Amino acid sequence: MVLKECVRGLKELRPLTHLLLPLCFHWIAEAMTVSVLVDVVTSALCPGQTTCTEAIYISGLQQTVVGIFKMVVLPLLGQLADEYGRKPLLLITVSTSIFPFAVLAWNQSRESVYVYYVLRTISFIISQGSIFCIAVAYAADIIEEGNRAAAFSWITGFFSASHVLGNLLARFLPEKYIFVVSIVLLIFGPLYMHFLLAETVERVPKRDRDSTFLTKITNVAHKRYESMRDAAAIVFKSPTLRGISFVLFFYELGMSGISSVLLFYLKAVFGFNKNQYSEILSMVGIGAIFSQILVLPLLNPLVGEGWILSLALLASIAYGLLYGLAWASWVPYLSASFGAIYILVKPATYAVISKGSSSMNQVCKTSSLP
Repeated sequence: MVLKECVRGLKELRPLTHLLLPLCFHWIAEAMTVSVLVDVVTSALCPGQTTCTEAIYISGLQQTVVGIFKMVVLPLLGQLADEYGRKPLLLITVSTSIFPFAVLAWNQSRESVYVYYVLRTISFIISQGSIFCIAVAYAADIIEEGNRAAAFSWITGFFSASHVLGNLLARFLPEKYIFVVSIVLLIFGPLYMHFLLAETVERVPKRDRDSTFLTKITNVAHKRYESMRDAAAIVFKSPTLRGISFVLFFYELGMSGISSVLLFYLKAVFGFNKNQYSEILSMVGIGAIFSQILVLPLLNPLVGEGWILSLALLASIAYGLLYGLAWASWVPYLSASFGAIYILVKPATYAVISKGSSSMNQVCKTSSLP
């Protein structure tokens, strides 16, 4: 039965080949930089030290700024994807990661690290979360409602597989080559999409060609406000979407706080370097592949998305507690094993949101959530 579900999921992914291939390269490129960034930033901002308070403060500030601006940018990008197509928005969002890593590939001085943080903050505001939301909407455009949960699990499974490959590359590549290889992969993604990815949404017709520039700006701003207000109304009028919004708000609040300082914390307490980071992140990725590609398609028809979401949220609590109470260097590895379960929060959430959503509202609803 498991094999049958996997084969069905693979068949559903055939129309998504030209979406998933460049996204996998994009995710690999981003993942391979995560484990080495802590050493690069610490060496630049706090040379000769194993802990760096300044880096932790900057990372926390970055998370705060990104979170505030994403509240506005995500729904806006969702509306743009509904009106002007998924492809243009995907091209924009996946391209933003090229510039911050290019800075570190060129120079890793203190000043370059500051420039990196500024560019990376802008990149996160535009791309963090929005790439996945638009990709899910693209899949919803061409996949039947009854098969979306399986397709979404495969998409998140490929996301995890890409992170495993990226972490393995980071584990064995010399540090001086990591950013160069990452930039090459990041450039490949948008180029592939530009030439081979098909559009699934008809663009809205152009109107008001004779209007003045100021009138056009005013009309666009008013239209965006109305669209975002409608998106918020859709979410809060639905008990399911309203409930999931509050759950995900607190989930993302906690997990973003952990993820922003976790690697700096492990370096300060246990002296971890990029090799240990890569091993822990690979454990999470391998477990996530198994749970999303095999476990979720099997369990979903039996217990439903709500039960799976509850289990995944409980696993995220255990994940955070074990890291916070870690008393030995092996405990972070044990905590990482819970990543195989809490990773199911995203596909289960997308499946719940997708139920009862029209194709044109897929990004609108998803991007309105935290």
